[in-house]
Amino acid sequence: MELKYTYLEENKQCPVVISSSLTTHQEISLLEVLKRCKKAIGWQISDLKGISPLVCTHHIYMEEETKPIRQPQRRLNPHLQEVVRAEVLKLAGIIYPISDSPWVSPTQVVPKKSGITVVQNENGEEIATRLTSGWRVCIDYRKLNAMTRKYHFPLPFIDQVLERVSGHPFYCFLDGYLGYFQIEIDVEDQEKTTFTCLFGTYAYRRMSFGLCNAPATFQICMLSIFSDMVE
Repeated sequence: MELKYTYLEENKQCPVVISSSLTTHQEISLLEVLKRCKKAIGWQISDLKGISPLVCTHHIYMEEETKPIRQPQRRLNPHLQEVVRAEVLKLAGIIYPISDSPWVSPTQVVPKKSGITVVQNENGEEIATRLTSGWRVCIDYRKLNAMTRKYHFPLPFIDQVLERVSGHPFYCFLDGYLGYFQIEIDVEDQEKTTFTCLFGTYAYRRMSFGLCNAPATFQICMLSIFSDMVE
């Protein structure tokens, strides 16, 4: 009840969620800012402008004497095959077909968990069970990650972050739309992200979830962008 939808364009295009407790004047002022900065908001993958490689690029450095590993695709039932097909189509532009990569990782589909509900088992006992709201397509990069040289860039301590925001009446939550996909992978390292599925083999142009050192690269990127605001 505290939130509501509004739109930045006619015919209910470019939806945004705002507080329903704003006055008319506050809502008009907010929408003026959002419309003026509309290019900074993403609604679909084609809206991703990406971050300049001069600011941040993801590299995949391998340990010495590492040999590439090609893994075969895994069997999926027809329903999950359609999930993978939809994901491949959605990532057009972020991934590209490749057939000669020495590195190949398999695709896996896992249930996407949402809330928790209580169900009864055969003995009448009530058990907390997570609800499945959909499916998530993952790339099994475990063998690639095991051979990747690890970054030692410091990540923030969550307890210290919470201490800094506690006691303040407001805080701003900035959610980067598909933030990993804003960061390019170095051209020489892109083939290492190759994954296989029923529809072919593809490699990522942008940083993929599941890659070793990806959180550290993202933290480097954030510190570079917000360097004048840190500490």
